[in-house]
Amino acid sequence: MFHTYGLLTFAMASVAIGSTVVILKRFELNDMMAAVEKYKATTLLLVPPVLVTMVNEADSIKAKYDLSSLKTVRCGGAPLSKEVTEGFLEKYPTVNIFQAYALTESNGGGAFIDTVEDSRRFGTSGPLTSDVEARIVDPHTGRFLGINQTGELWLKGPTIAKGYFKNQEAANETINAEGWLKTGDLCYIDEDGFVFAVDRLKELIKYKGYQVPPAELEALLITHPDILDAAVIPFPDKEAGQYPMAYVTRKVESNLSEKQVIEFISKQVAPYKKIRKVAFINSIPKTASGKTLRKDLIKLATSKL
Repeated sequence: MFHTYGLLTFAMASVAIGSTVVILKRFELNDMMAAVEKYKATTLLLVPPVLVTMVNEADSIKAKYDLSSLKTVRCGGAPLSKEVTEGFLEKYPTVNIFQAYALTESNGGGAFIDTVEDSRRFGTSGPLTSDVEARIVDPHTGRFLGINQTGELWLKGPTIAKGYFKNQEAANETINAEGWLKTGDLCYIDEDGFVFAVDRLKELIKYKGYQVPPAELEALLITHPDILDAAVIPFPDKEAGQYPMAYVTRKVESNLSEKQVIEFISKQVAPYKKIRKVAFINSIPKTASGKTLRKDLIKLATSKL
């Protein structure tokens, strides 16, 4: 409840329109599924890693729980790939996925999908909300970019925060004198005004000057039939600066090797985006809301250097 998605979208907005809100003490997949069955829940508000788990464990979930009441999943917090969306809709064909984009600093202002027709445009968070303006800005030059060009998303409007409490330095870095909020997210806006989130600017991997979004590689990794979950991080390298490294959680019966993972990705991406190191891990560390803790994985990977 400490951020815009949990407080404004889930709790306050749902109650404001007369919906019943079911709150669990903490996230646990089986508890959530049991609550859907018990309370005949029609909507779930999730982050992409939870959708991935629901796809991978779909058969056992549907065997244990009656999810016939579920009609909608609203997803936010991180980019949701076309691959995950298609996998989810294949496993749960009667459930629609509506994406959204916002920051706590934007107080709900951003972009969102609110029609089934728009939800079929995979990968987008929808058109801008009516109360904000947007710019796509080259993070290196500050130049304003055009349609279908990827850069940092800036937002401006009446819902944008004025700053950070007792932290003017952080406020000055994030919100400029004209009131534009520098989101730190790499996005592009297409010719129809739909916003597509690519990745966090700070999480980009810089390989020989090329920018590699971890989310793109993670989306491909989890399409492998032997992979339950995955996270991609930058690994330091003297020659390249950084290169993509993957942490992978295999299915229990799998003997998937590092070489097989590397080959699987190399067939689908440009040479500079190739994964060049793989480590296997029992589970990918995540926050309470389900976001991947890349910092923990980076610390783990570099601790032996």
